[in-house]
Amino acid sequence: MVADTERSSHEDLEDFKVGELSLLSLHKSLVDTPSVSKSELKISQLLKDSLEKAGLTVELQMVGSGPQRYNVYAYIGKTRDTKVLVTSHIDTVPPFLPYHVDGTKIYGRGSCDAKGSVATQIMSYLSLFKSGDLKEGDAALLFVVDEESSGLGMRNVSKSLNASWESGIFGEPTGLKLGVGHKGIYTFDIEVDGKASHSGYPELGISATEILIPVLDKLLKMKLPESKLLGPSTLNIGMINAGVAPNVLPENATSSLSIRVADNLPKVREIVSETIGNVEHLTLKPEVQVDAQYLDYKVPGFDSVILAYSTDIPRLTVKLKHRFLYGPGSIHVAHAANEYIENSDLISAIDGYQKLIKHALQN
Repeated sequence: MVADTERSSHEDLEDFKVGELSLLSLHKSLVDTPSVSKSELKISQLLKDSLEKAGLTVELQMVGSGPQRYNVYAYIGKTRDTKVLVTSHIDTVPPFLPYHVDGTKIYGRGSCDAKGSVATQIMSYLSLFKSGDLKEGDAALLFVVDEESSGLGMRNVSKSLNASWESGIFGEPTGLKLGVGHKGIYTFDIEVDGKASHSGYPELGISATEILIPVLDKLLKMKLPESKLLGPSTLNIGMINAGVAPNVLPENATSSLSIRVADNLPKVREIVSETIGNVEHLTLKPEVQVDAQYLDYKVPGFDSVILAYSTDIPRLTVKLKHRFLYGPGSIHVAHAANEYIENSDLISAIDGYQKLIKHALQN
């Protein structure tokens, strides 16, 4: 599906209403509510209030044992198990950036990733509900916390929400195209424990950086699995921390790395382990491990796109017949200081989600 070439105005967003709720006011209230991962309480409460006012049954599912954090699950009537699940995430990366408008663009943290998806999913769902095209047992809405962190929200859904669905529609910025699939991710830490000494007498110590740096160089030269569909697996050395002063041999050194896995996660782990080998004073600590995902994308009226980022999709372990990934906005501006979404993307996504919900119900 391709967005209209004409840029929609802000008034178009205000004009799209279901009852008293407009697309403009919903999207603005979502973006204006800070919800950096681990601080999502206010936005969960906002969604609960809005969805209840629209006539839906709403449940808050507590996530974790720390600060109050809640997934939001909503449906029509009393039927919790539905044919279709429409879902996205309500947390964002830091820092919070306030809502503001410049021409046809709406800026602010989460305006694109993924409050644009949340707002348009809700408006699509409510529009179908009010028109009678969506009935009890057809579809449910699920908005989860912690997607940008460890995925605790969606993992909690799989563990204890106790609901089932036949198909899932997942909201992320895809440029209004259906995701063919997306890469998985393998993150790991390398820790080196050396021995500090005066840099004038290096023979008295063990330099942690002199152990770490050659290992990182070897990892950069790895030959990783590729996918004909998703492309190559890629390594990023995201963080390096070492030392206390230039004239002191560093006692400790750590590096945090991630691999965007295009195919065969077990093989990727094996290659990493063999590349590092048995190095004295060095420890490999695997963290997140998620394989590549292949999705349903052949739907009439939609274009498709291959995506390099990861999502909550693999964390939902409930078996689904079909899985669709779709949403407004570009991933290229998500997480950036200038994150924004076009008015026209929000308008077009309403139509896109409605078509996907109907398609999922019929298939």
